[in-house]
Amino acid sequence: MISDTDVARGVLLAQRARKSILEMTHRAQVSHVASALSVVDILAAIYARPSAPKNHTLNDLDREIVILSKGHSAAALYAVLSELDFFPRDWLAEYCNDSARLGGHVTSKDVPGVELSTGSLGHGLPYGLGVALSRKISNVMSPVVVVISDGECNEGTTWESALIANRFKLDNLIVVIDRNRIQSLDLTENTIPLEPLGEKWKSFGWQVSEIDGHSIAEIQLALETRNTCKVLIANTIKGKGVSFMENSVKWHYKPPTDQELELALLEVLGIED
Repeated sequence: MISDTDVARGVLLAQRARKSILEMTHRAQVSHVASALSVVDILAAIYARPSAPKNHTLNDLDREIVILSKGHSAAALYAVLSELDFFPRDWLAEYCNDSARLGGHVTSKDVPGVELSTGSLGHGLPYGLGVALSRKISNVMSPVVVVISDGECNEGTTWESALIANRFKLDNLIVVIDRNRIQSLDLTENTIPLEPLGEKWKSFGWQVSEIDGHSIAEIQLALETRNTCKVLIANTIKGKGVSFMENSVKWHYKPPTDQELELALLEVLGIED
């Protein structure tokens, strides 16, 4: 069951992570700040739940598995995990440096809490599918949660995985789509139109829920209720929390300047639930 405490924990976690995301991408002068701000509420909601992985459960074979397939949003995952003491917070200062532990795309090697290195889109869901199927065969009940971008719904591997999951009725597999409607250089609907996205997933036999991807409470509640393979279409805003980054294509690649960082932090630190 989800409690008010779980929701409050998620809200605070997301706010702190947003601050770290801005500082990390500014310090390293690297891309994908808006993508990280888009998905961070989803990750915070997932990890603030009582059933989520903890730093002391990483070797438990029945732990919940969380995979961030949209690997270019690595800063969001690192920020959340550091807040939860999976690894020291000072690792964030090395983000994207030469020989740093924390690469610009999600890196699992020697990074506690990261289940899979990702970056090439369309890889996280097939891997998560395999883990979920293995668990189903072994009667391990804990779910596998895979967070993908809406742009990943252009990938053939996404739909192959959807077909296979339905074939084996994997009620232990949850996909969360960060539906911010912007990919790389343009809107998703100008690139390869996805709508009606929910109906497409339903036609593949999935249980579909459309939610507010920035509502910690909605995300946590939706994660708890399922009876077959389930997809959450989480409607989000790219660059959420920083007004001049929101819904802007250019912030897929542009890092904040010194002045932009200062302005962004003023907005983020003033976020209220």
